[in-house]
Amino acid sequence: MAVRPTSDRVKEALFNITGSRIPGCFFLDLFAGTGSIGIEALSRGASSVVFIENNSRNIQVIRENLKSTGFTEKARLICQALPPALNALGREGLKFDLIFLDPPYLKDFETSTLAAVAANSLLKTEGRVIVESSKKCVLPGRVANLEMSRQEKYGDTLLSFYQINGSTGVKN
Repeated sequence: MAVRPTSDRVKEALFNITGSRIPGCFFLDLFAGTGSIGIEALSRGASSVVFIENNSRNIQVIRENLKSTGFTEKARLICQALPPALNALGREGLKFDLIFLDPPYLKDFETSTLAAVAANSLLKTEGRVIVESSKKCVLPGRVANLEMSRQEKYGDTLLSFYQINGSTGVKN
């Protein structure tokens, strides 16, 4: 499957919205592609990033990009499909501050991935899940214990923000 990188406009908006949450955060980059979102998070002070991508060629690209940016030691790469990779992280007891998912557009992976994130309790109480999708994708307001708190449109792209139902704090 071809890689569809996040546009510069969407990436800028994503990091403007999540900016104060990035320094020191534990970040999960799902459907990582070339790793540009996770690497950007590292460049903005994330303590570490787990990249999950099921294409071994893309994993090699991420590895090379991490090496060229000097972030290899702050990253973990997993070449595995979802949800098995999320199930494994859940068994490890890992919890993330920010989870970004950018599945192939119009393939209906968004809701099932959100459900797997919730089922494996991968999000910290005050954490956020951000879904990049086509504006044609209609995402549910709630998936298990995850509730949509914000949605922004940028051209043909939507950024949808989910948090654990009942969590406090600024809704972003």
